[in-house]
Amino acid sequence: MNANRLLVLAVAALCAGPAAALNTGVPGSGLPTATDYSSAILPERPGVVSWKTLSQVEPVKQGGKMVAEFGKDVLALDRKDVKVQGFMIPLDIGEKQKRFLISAVPPHCSFCLPVGPDAIVEVVAKTPVAYTFDPIVLSGRFAVVKNDPTGVLYRLADAIRVDAAAPALK
Repeated sequence: MNANRLLVLAVAALCAGPAAALNTGVPGSGLPTATDYSSAILPERPGVVSWKTLSQVEPVKQGGKMVAEFGKDVLALDRKDVKVQGFMIPLDIGEKQKRFLISAVPPHCSFCLPVGPDAIVEVVAKTPVAYTFDPIVLSGRFAVVKNDPTGVLYRLADAIRVDAAAPALK
């Protein structure tokens, strides 16, 4: 047996143990959408914009490029004072964040967004907000962003933290 083949077999044997311990099965119905997963871990609250509402956006081809086409419920929120709830994703280092993202689901990696653009709101806080792993409720001026080069679809300006959001208990 040549050395390369032996090395491949050794690596495969080492990886097989941990890999076999992982449950990599995907349910027959497929994985849940961010909105469905969010509603399972973060119940909707009266007076707080639902992530189901914010998911009412579709990519459409327009003039040779893809653009977001927003549902009427989403467009009705533009330039209104609203509340949103979710999980903080910091954009800067520090205990308090002036500009950050709020997501429908908790982040799972410091370098990855846990969801697509329809399940994230960019937040610009009136005063810095203390970072937390727990879900929070924010209030501010909502904007539907139609041509942001970074892909942001929603922004909450002059935001203030108003409450802690209660995750669903299993």
